[in-house]
Amino acid sequence: MKLLSPIHRTRMATLPHARKTAPADARKAVYRKVTLRLIPFLFLCYILSYVDRVNVSFAKLQMQHDLGMTEKMYGMGMGIFFIGYFIFEVPSNLMLQKLGARRWIGPIMILWGVVSSLTMFAKTPVLFYTLRFFLGMIESGFFPGVVLYLTFWFPRTYLAKTISMFMSAIALSGAFGSPFSGWIMSRMGTTGGLANWQWLFLLEGLPSALVGIVAISYLDDGPKTARWLTSAEQEMVVDALAEEEALKRSDGDARHSIADAFRCPQVWWFCLVYFGMVVANYFVGFWMPEIIKSGVTTDPWKIGLVSVIPWGVGAATMIWFGHHSDVTGERRWHLTIALLASAVFVFFSGLRGLPPVLGIAVLTCAVSGIMCCISTFWALPTRLLSGAAAAAGLAWINSVGNLGGFVSPYAVGWIRDHSTNPLHPVLLVSASCLISAAAVLLSTRKNRAENLATDKAGAVA
Repeated sequence: MKLLSPIHRTRMATLPHARKTAPADARKAVYRKVTLRLIPFLFLCYILSYVDRVNVSFAKLQMQHDLGMTEKMYGMGMGIFFIGYFIFEVPSNLMLQKLGARRWIGPIMILWGVVSSLTMFAKTPVLFYTLRFFLGMIESGFFPGVVLYLTFWFPRTYLAKTISMFMSAIALSGAFGSPFSGWIMSRMGTTGGLANWQWLFLLEGLPSALVGIVAISYLDDGPKTARWLTSAEQEMVVDALAEEEALKRSDGDARHSIADAFRCPQVWWFCLVYFGMVVANYFVGFWMPEIIKSGVTTDPWKIGLVSVIPWGVGAATMIWFGHHSDVTGERRWHLTIALLASAVFVFFSGLRGLPPVLGIAVLTCAVSGIMCCISTFWALPTRLLSGAAAAAGLAWINSVGNLGGFVSPYAVGWIRDHSTNPLHPVLLVSASCLISAAAVLLSTRKNRAENLATDKAGAVA
């Protein structure tokens, strides 16, 4: 068993109102219970969220032709989602902190499911843009809200693995959603007088609304209101979070107010890091069907099946990677190496003439690298921010970073309209990953030894 470091024990002994730390086995047991209660459900919610935002990549196989849009116009429709996301994300996260998960996450899931389904009526580019904007506006309260919500339950020694388990839904939404989307696009055309892409939006939007109804009664706002925990287990979770908060304050490391979030230089660095990650993430998320179509098969059903490989491997890799980062307490080089690997393999995915098997292997490595970035990134800002600063800061990082979700499809679409060379768009994406890697090294170069010691303090075997 890993013991508390001498520095950590000294700090804990001198902290006001410090309590006796719970036995390691008891703490592990209670966090296993919390994980099993929260993560599978939030995981399902995120799968539905991600499917509803990226199913336009499969709809594109016919919708673009039906609406008479160029690559740039369709890329605009994909990306305008993130403009609504950007504008409303910080207010949405502050609302979650004020209202609680029960009264916030469930209702917004119902709304985004309805809006996603209504995209079946987008018969003009303008209406398509409008519905995508509103979808982004509504979904802006979900992901950063869940990251904030997890900090109400888990201290940072558990956080990267927990977030990676939750965010593996990105990869598994592709693994599960792609075959379903491909099946709809290949089988549902003209059924009931609707085009296949209309059925896609309808059938993949309604489940979000149904699960949102369940979320209203399923989610608890925090450990103090969780009836499925005993009073002793509730106290153990609350004490673990209080200990961590006290350590932040004793180190002078925490930011608590909304203003603190925006005054912290590292928050702005993290915005830049996350921007490059998002550019890469939505490049593969939005354009993977096109990449597979051009190099492997044109059958939508087979495109969906092939997509399972990179997304499935990416999901497994990101969970292992996040766990390794938690066990070692190291974040800086985990994230940097993952970004560098993403840059390299995204570049190779744009090479012409690769055999299909090699092309899928390269794409799988690119997706795995991107997923590993995501699994470790959020442990960095949650180490710094607390209280209202966490609500505002996490939302701000996510909203600014997610502008990459607008830039990526729009810029790639523009490049594809003006060049037939597949290397040109991947150069943009690879450069974004390299810039993010440099930003990680620059923003964490100070006190990295202290950060490592702090992250490892309190870890258990």
